[in-house]
Amino acid sequence: MSDDEIDYGNMMHDAMRGLIRDVLARVAKTGLPGEHHFFISFDTGHPDVEIADWLSDRFPADMTIVMQHWFDDLEVDDDGFAVTLNFNDQPERMYVPYDAIRTFVDPSVEFGLRFESQEAENIEKAPEEPRPLREPRKDGEDAPDRAEEASRAAEVVSLDSFRK
Repeated sequence: MSDDEIDYGNMMHDAMRGLIRDVLARVAKTGLPGEHHFFISFDTGHPDVEIADWLSDRFPADMTIVMQHWFDDLEVDDDGFAVTLNFNDQPERMYVPYDAIRTFVDPSVEFGLRFESQEAENIEKAPEEPRPLREPRKDGEDAPDRAEEASRAAEVVSLDSFRK
């Protein structure tokens, strides 16, 4: 992009990551209000993601975490958030930078955001409509994962549809 163009796509991504930061900072202070809960998927291969080795082995590309009933010690800073989550009765601390987040969904209010990387944009043109969050099953059928179930009624905004 040249200096005489405004990079609206990256500016929108920065603004939406700021929104996520503000929401998480509020939750860190006061807890989750009402029925709010979050499905957050992120790139586990991002260089600044900090997760247990067994989690990165199990989820080498991405994973979705749920912040609802049990999470502890949520800390939010300008670059990302740290939280302790329970995996099969085993607490695990993790750090997720905002620029590693791929989706953020709060199904209680039908809200969702999808971030697509520049690399993915170079491989294929971003779709006009957001794609559902799903993982293919081995039998060839598409099986909904937890994030898709949460986002079925949620509006997912694909910010890359605004890029050139």
